[in-house]
Amino acid sequence: MDGASEQVMSHYTEAYLKLYNRRPKELRPLENGWVLVNGARMRLTELEYLTIQLQREYNQGSEQRRSVVNRLLTW
Repeated sequence: MDGASEQVMSHYTEAYLKLYNRRPKELRPLENGWVLVNGARMRLTELEYLTIQLQREYNQGSEQRRSVVNRLLTW
């Protein structure tokens, strides 16, 4: 496994952990730029895209929570 694969998988794990408060059940490199993620085989580039989606979902949740807190504080 090369450094780029490790980095992509690490970023995915961090995003998954922040969003779901647990680690992915399965995340391991295969050969030629493929990875196995929770039983699904995908290219490393797809995992990068999935990581971005998870980060967006987490950030949207954070914004919503912040909005609720601000409304409660001004109430």
